[in-house]
Amino acid sequence: MASAKEVLAILGVAVVVIGGIELALRFFNVPQYIMPTPSAIAYALFTDFPLILPHLGDTLVELLGGFAIGACVGLILAAVITQFPFAEKIVAPYILILVTTPMLALVPLLILRFGFGYTPRIIVVALASGPMVMINAATGFRRVDSAKIALARSYGANTLQMFWKIRAPMALPMILVGLMIGAIFGLLTAVGAEMVGGGFGLGNRLTTYSSMIQMPQFFAVVVILSALGILIYTIFFLIGKKWASWEA
Repeated sequence: MASAKEVLAILGVAVVVIGGIELALRFFNVPQYIMPTPSAIAYALFTDFPLILPHLGDTLVELLGGFAIGACVGLILAAVITQFPFAEKIVAPYILILVTTPMLALVPLLILRFGFGYTPRIIVVALASGPMVMINAATGFRRVDSAKIALARSYGANTLQMFWKIRAPMALPMILVGLMIGAIFGLLTAVGAEMVGGGFGLGNRLTTYSSMIQMPQFFAVVVILSALGILIYTIFFLIGKKWASWEA
């Protein structure tokens, strides 16, 4: 983690940058509907937060639900394809399709099937986050010290025991990276699905505020989304740091 001096330096730079933007926008008299000042964004965030909060809850439901499904399936598939090479040949083409397919293109089709609720959004979040988790977890499972595997076999350890005692712990750093990337991809996909599907969620707020040219409120939602992304990164960073301290 950053030291107190580093944190103060980061905050100092942020204050200078935000203050500079504020002064520049006021000096050049840039209209609020083009680019609002940081103070206007902060005021909108404070005054409109009670209205934005329910939509934040909707986005979190979609993110947590879809990410939980995608992460579980991704971890299971990663374990299977690293233990059984023939399974990778079967699964790999479908994972490639998922990675290269824009998930938002599926939203209208899923809405036709499941309606304007959480279900289509949770599905696309799971489809977006799952492959990221699987790819990184599989990489971690393969990066195992062969000497440790050979030693475990010499002591009569079976495949399941070697997986839980050796492969899984050694793969945890890569698993955490995959979970972090998957969660961020899931957040972006959830917001995009809300913009396409409408109705509720932070993505819907972005669409609504932009159509009404309420740019301070628009950027207030962007600030909330940025904070969510930073929170996701911080959570997995702290988990990885804690695990590293236990390993040491």
